[in-house]
Amino acid sequence: MPDTSPLPPFAAIVVAAGKGLRVGGSKPKQFRLYKGKPVLRHSVETLLAAGASPVHVVVAEDGRLEAEAALDDFPAVDFVKGGETRQESVRNGLESLERIAPSNVLIHDAARPEIPREVIARLLVALDQSAGAIPALPVVDSIAIAGENGLMTGKAERESLRRIQTPQAFHFAAILAAHRNWHGSSDAGDDAQVLMASNGSVALVDGDERLKKITFAEDLLETETSPGFRVGQGFDVHRLVEGEELWLCGIKLEHERGLAGHSDADVALHAITDAVLGAIADGDIGTHFPPNDPQWSGARSGKFLAHAVKLAGSAGFVLGNIDLTIVCEAPKIGPHRPAMRSEVARLTGLAESAISIKATTTERLGFTGRGEGIAAQAIVGLSRKE
Repeated sequence: MPDTSPLPPFAAIVVAAGKGLRVGGSKPKQFRLYKGKPVLRHSVETLLAAGASPVHVVVAEDGRLEAEAALDDFPAVDFVKGGETRQESVRNGLESLERIAPSNVLIHDAARPEIPREVIARLLVALDQSAGAIPALPVVDSIAIAGENGLMTGKAERESLRRIQTPQAFHFAAILAAHRNWHGSSDAGDDAQVLMASNGSVALVDGDERLKKITFAEDLLETETSPGFRVGQGFDVHRLVEGEELWLCGIKLEHERGLAGHSDADVALHAITDAVLGAIADGDIGTHFPPNDPQWSGARSGKFLAHAVKLAGSAGFVLGNIDLTIVCEAPKIGPHRPAMRSEVARLTGLAESAISIKATTTERLGFTGRGEGIAAQAIVGLSRKE
C-alpha cells in the first residue's frame, strides 16, 4: 500500500515555458495529450495532491491561455511569465515566491508528467542535511567519448556518472540567492548546477524510471494509440421524504414528496455526473463535492454535471451521448421528458438528439416499488477531441 502520510511543507515551481519542438507538431509538448490529459496537468495534479502550496507554473506569454485551459479547475495554481532561457524562467518563478518565502521548494520540468510520491518524500528528507537534493539514476550502458570526426576517442567511467531528473528540491533562500548570483556564460543545465556554482551542497537520492522525459513523438505513443472512445456508468439513489423539493434532470417537479440529500438530491443528474467522471477515471461526485462540505448544502446538481463535463474536456474528451433511466413508481416522467432533455442538453452542450431519458418501474417491488425512493442509472459515451 502506498504511503500517503503528510509530507513536510514545500512549494513547487513547474517550468512549462519551452517550445518542445523535437516532439513534432505545432503545439508545445507540455500541452499535448498524454494518457488522456495535457502533459502539464499530470505533474501539477501530483504536486498538489502531495501537499505543494503554492504551485507556480512558469509559461511563455503565448502559452498562457493553453496553460490556463489545462489547469482551469486548480485555483491554487498561479502563472508566471517565462524568460528567454530555462534559467531565467526558473528565476522568475523563484522571484514570484519571494513574498511567501517557503522553507523548501521543488523545481520540476513539465515534460516529465509522472512524479512518484516516494521520490518527493526522499527529496524532502534529504534537505535536512543539504541545501539541495536531486533524483539520480545510474548509467547502465558503456559511455564513449566521441571526436569531431565521428570516431570514438575515449571511454568514460560510468560508475561515477548519474542520469539526473526532476523535480529537484532546495532550501528556498539558498536557490534564490544562487540564481541571483548566476553569471554563467550560457543557460544552466539544471538548478543543481546553479546551486553548486554558489558553493551549495547537492545530495543525490534514488530517482525513478517513471520520471521519464517526453522528448520525441514516440514518447506520446501511449496516448496516441490508446482507445479514442470511452464509456462511463453511473448509479444513484435518494429517499423520498415529505417537506423536500423534487428535482430531476435539473427540473423541479410538483409532487407530494421530494428527494432528501445534502445537495438538491437530483438523482438523475448525479447518475450522469458519476458516469462522466467514471469514463475519465476521475473519482465520483463525493470526491469532488464532499457531502460533509457545507458549501454544497442545497446546491443545484447542474453545477456538479457542468464540472464533470469540464474535467472531461481537460482530459481531452467530449461527450458523445447520454442514456439515462429513471426508476420510480411516481411521479410520471413522460410529461416532463422534453423539458428534462432540454436542460441536460444545456448543461452538457450536447444536442437533444444525443440524450435519451427513459423511465421504468420495478412492478412495485423493492424500495422504488414501495415509493420509498427514486433510483437512476446513466451511461455516457466520450470521444477524444480532434
